Amino acid sequence: MSSKLVPSNPEDVMVIRDITPNVVTFSVPFLRFGRVPIGGRGTVVRLTSGSLAVFSPVALTDAARAKVASLGGDVRYLIATDIEHHIFLSEWARAYPNAKLIGPEGLPEKRRKVAAAGDDPRIGPEPFAVVATRENATSFSVDEEFDRDFAVEYVHAHPNRELVFLYKPERVLIEADLLFNLPAVEQYSRVPEEQKPRPGVIAKLFSGIQSTSGDATGMKRFMWYVISRGNRTAFNESVARIAQWDFDTIIPCHGETVVGGGKELFERVFVWHLEAEKGRGTKM
Repeated sequence: MSSKLVPSNPEDVMVIRDITPNVVTFSVPFLRFGRVPIGGRGTVVRLTSGSLAVFSPVALTDAARAKVASLGGDVRYLIATDIEHHIFLSEWARAYPNAKLIGPEGLPEKRRKVAAAGDDPRIGPEPFAVVATRENATSFSVDEEFDRDFAVEYVHAHPNRELVFLYKPERVLIEADLLFNLPAVEQYSRVPEEQKPRPGVIAKLFSGIQSTSGDATGMKRFMWYVISRGNRTAFNESVARIAQWDFDTIIPCHGETVVGGGKELFERVFVWHLEAEKGRGTKM
């Protein structure tokens, strides 16, 4: 049940932040496995056309709805950035019925199955307008309006089937689980001190592995030996294509947003994959 995964009082703990004049994040606390504080984050982007795209939507609180209205209110795209970040799609789809739903292969079927079983009132059977597949990965297209502002990479070799987006006008990379940046300081900043989780050994270990600080050796090993092991060649190819993009900011779903120096951080974290793809080196 999604009720175990989301805060009971999102209005009270959500942090709404203007990253650029046209990119806004909505950050909330989130515990993975009920014990690891990784945080959650949705992102709204105002396209050059004036319409809005919502990535990995979180709870549609009154404050979130007001912020969307201040950006023009014309929500045309609702994007699940992987097969895990979709819980609030139905809530946003009901509020903005003209929006196109976009996500990776397998997600529409997953949601229809949950909706048919009636196991989770948050998840409905809404149809997806555009679905990323292995077959259309290199030619993925939403529509002319969306494609004009965004580059997209479908990292199908990632276990969660990641969709990574570049908002070209403001050089902002938007992703879900491809890159964490723990600890989740901002996402827990409005939680009362006495209610903040007290991470145990496992949570501390995971947070250390998912940190980009220093050489990020733990994250490099996790990416190489765990995340990419299923199809490392395809994973490396996706990472190499993303590394060719021009971006300076990275907005992850979990952990801190990187404002400035995002491209350098990305290249540092994924250096083993980039070197392997170029044929100039291997893992360490």
